[in-house]
Amino acid sequence: MFTESTTEPRPARLGRRLLGSSLARALATPHGVDRYVELVKPTFSLRDVRAEVVSVQRRTPTSATVTLRPNDNWRGFRAGQHVLLSTEIGGVRRTRPYSPANSEHDGGLVELTVHARPGGAVSPHLRTRLLAGDVVGLSQAQGDFALPRRRPRELLLISGGSGITPLMAMLRTLCDEGHDGPIAFLHYARAERHIAYAEALARLAARHPNVRLLRSLTRVGGLGGGELDGHFSADHVELAGIDPEEAEAFVCGPAALVDAVHGQWARTGLEQRLHVERFAPPPLAPLPADADAASGALRFARSGVEAANRGGTLLDQAEAAGLRPQSGCRMGICHTCSCRKLAGAVRDVRSGEISTAPDEQIQICVSVPLGDVTLDI
Repeated sequence: MFTESTTEPRPARLGRRLLGSSLARALATPHGVDRYVELVKPTFSLRDVRAEVVSVQRRTPTSATVTLRPNDNWRGFRAGQHVLLSTEIGGVRRTRPYSPANSEHDGGLVELTVHARPGGAVSPHLRTRLLAGDVVGLSQAQGDFALPRRRPRELLLISGGSGITPLMAMLRTLCDEGHDGPIAFLHYARAERHIAYAEALARLAARHPNVRLLRSLTRVGGLGGGELDGHFSADHVELAGIDPEEAEAFVCGPAALVDAVHGQWARTGLEQRLHVERFAPPPLAPLPADADAASGALRFARSGVEAANRGGTLLDQAEAAGLRPQSGCRMGICHTCSCRKLAGAVRDVRSGEISTAPDEQIQICVSVPLGDVTLDI
């Protein structure tokens, strides 16, 4: 299943063809057609996805749920996928990945829940400043973490913290489709007030007898309404009443939760039935003893800037040198920061793998230079 925008009326299709014609492009030079039409209709674009903020709801002390109405360029999403949201903050266009939390069958709307990260450049702004009527940029939906097109009969959904959003999309989609196979939803949060979808989960579990909801409130030892005690364990899978050998399992959340779930499935030889999405980078691989990480020079070829290599990621060092390369998640998920490495060796902070090939695409948010490196920035 995949949501699709409704078919454009014939006059709208004709208008888009006229605005996309060579004559219109010539008349709009040098700014392009979008720059003029957006003065009348801010979400208009011939190619880009733009979305109007329909509503902003602040359901927890640290989060906001934002409902968006994308323009006609939006091609929909599969439950579990993510989008890149772009907005201008202080004159700088910033991009971050977020997973829709609504059903695939929600009339073309997109619901995102933003958890404000202390010290973050984007999430606190979105939570406190975003208003209905604002316009943001969106990418098309992306990612392989999604409900299979052929729905599994039995599912186990495991989330922690902000990792609840893609699994909410899965659960809501399945319920909308009348799925009657067993579904267990395990969620881990510090306390009840930190669960962004507490009421929505309770309603779905009450309406659908095949849905079993189990929560663990890890900061209060499982007290205060949680059905599970403490952090994830094999006992929790048993309490869920789901057979891991028969079910497809999906987990999204902090690294500690993802690692614990992955370890359990690996020990039982069922890794092929586990689908993983991280909302935080995995622990950094240890630096080899002979890696010369903090020496040499960084050269940003297109900008003509050169800086001493101080050992951080290439993204951090580029920004410290006064450059503003495109970036998004800063954890190697969204690929917004990908650029061409012209020369030099880099180390991937996730795996520890070292690459010395010239003229290759790298993600500068998770790449540390080893000695001299030249980038096409």
